[in-house]
Amino acid sequence: MEEKKPSFLQSLILENPVFSLYLGICSILGVSTSLDNAVGMAALVFLVLLFSNIVVSLIRKITPGEIRIPVYIVIIATLVSVAEMFIKAYMPSLYASMGSFISLVVVNCIILGRAEACASKNDVLTSIKDACVMGAGYFVAIFTISVIRQFLSTGGWSFANPLTLKTIFDIKIIPEQFTIGLFGKPVGAFVTFGLLAALFAGYKQNHEAKLAQAAKEAKAAAAAAAKEAK
Repeated sequence: MEEKKPSFLQSLILENPVFSLYLGICSILGVSTSLDNAVGMAALVFLVLLFSNIVVSLIRKITPGEIRIPVYIVIIATLVSVAEMFIKAYMPSLYASMGSFISLVVVNCIILGRAEACASKNDVLTSIKDACVMGAGYFVAIFTISVIRQFLSTGGWSFANPLTLKTIFDIKIIPEQFTIGLFGKPVGAFVTFGLLAALFAGYKQNHEAKLAQAAKEAKAAAAAAAKEAK
């Protein structure tokens, strides 16, 4: 019996780089205080991940195995430096809010890990697909955490155009006196991450249990069919 492949939505949960593989957590915990930061960091990580995967895939056959990790780090560092200069020049408010976490993207485990695990072993198209899946998973994680933290700490959500600083929307639902300032602090990030990671782990465990049960039933059915055939 052919195993049913998970849907794209299921893949975002079962193979989520943050909640399932626990990669790239530092940047998420540090900048997930607002939607502005979440979208900015997610875009930065995705673009660096995408282009690093492409470059690593293109040079995989000429990169000596002994120095492959330093080569990957140089590629990633170059891409991050270019992105950092662009953000500093055209999005100063975003640059100020994300601060040193932009530079830390160089050692983001997701980017370096995918360069080593996927891009260095596969063609460009496969590497691009991998970057899209991992980038989408990272966006889901940081966006979800930011939505929860900003809502509980400020009572609503706001988002501004990073280029013009013009507010796109500003929604207030909870009165200021009922907000929970704790979620705007580092401890709030850990609490939110822990709860979401537990939910993702529960879903993954339930999914694996269903697959195991289905495999067991299929095996039993095959054995019964073979017995009847005799």
